[in-house]
Amino acid sequence: MNRVSLSRFLIEAQRSPSPINADLRLLIEVVARACKAISLAVNKGALGNVLGEAGSENVQGEAQKKLDVLSNEILLDANEWGGHLAALASEEMDDPHLIPNRYPKGNYLLVFDPLDGSSNIDVNVSIGTIFSVLRCPEGVTDPSADDFLQPGTRQVAAGYTVYGPSTILVLTLGNGVHQFTLDREIGSFVLTQSDLRIPEDTSEFAINMSNQRHWEAPVQRYIAELLAGREGPRGRDFNMRWVASMVADVHRILTRGGIFMYPLDAKCRDKGGKLRLLYEANPMGFIVEQAGGAASTGRERIMEVQPHTLHQRIPVILGSKNEVERVAAYHAEG
Repeated sequence: MNRVSLSRFLIEAQRSPSPINADLRLLIEVVARACKAISLAVNKGALGNVLGEAGSENVQGEAQKKLDVLSNEILLDANEWGGHLAALASEEMDDPHLIPNRYPKGNYLLVFDPLDGSSNIDVNVSIGTIFSVLRCPEGVTDPSADDFLQPGTRQVAAGYTVYGPSTILVLTLGNGVHQFTLDREIGSFVLTQSDLRIPEDTSEFAINMSNQRHWEAPVQRYIAELLAGREGPRGRDFNMRWVASMVADVHRILTRGGIFMYPLDAKCRDKGGKLRLLYEANPMGFIVEQAGGAASTGRERIMEVQPHTLHQRIPVILGSKNEVERVAAYHAEG
């Protein structure tokens, strides 16, 4: 079998009709290498003394796990010295991390959620890393937080890694979505699926039902129709799946279809939503759209939202196109 490594895939992307440049290729390879190191730490679990609380909080006031802190450090250390980045921003840090002066600087910005689904770490359920690549504005040598405030349509690449029974890297360069699986024997990610497509219709949904009493009317209406099943207005049964790890829930949707929802509700209204625009919603929205799905806040396309702050939160509804459009239509009706 002629197996295609991530490195070969990226080199061939440099030679394609819509070529990527060498710096972007190297950047993605470095991120992938960092994800391999995180995967190793995750797999060791208690043997590596990485479980439990770190005794600190992130910028959102959330208690950090040891693996949150370790994963953040791995990504920072891996990406500082390569010469392809101007700065990095992490969900776990208040402000952007500038490239130290002792290293050359590049023309890209990297944003990431180092370990999504932290609540699942100690119970051995799939977690992951999410990342997004932006261009640094021309002429900027010391980027500030404002330079990261670009809509999702400006992303040049995005991806996520799932640390589950196997470690999987899903990547888009703006020309489809591709899946790579970590071969631990040879130490590299290998292409295992090309041009992933999300079915336009689905019979699966993912939402945190414990928040039902807080939802707005359009979401109440939509979920009620799904729960009514064959006897209801949709005329068929729907199944609910909820991992409480966005990476795992979105990967399931990318694999077999579905709709993922963390809508605006009374609990998170004052924050603007639950999930972070730059670190979660934009990269996942980019990937889902590239796979033929849709990504919406309920009121507008996620990728067109103009960020105002580095840690801005928004509602997220993404997945199979026809279901996302139905939810958006219900919001439009009021």
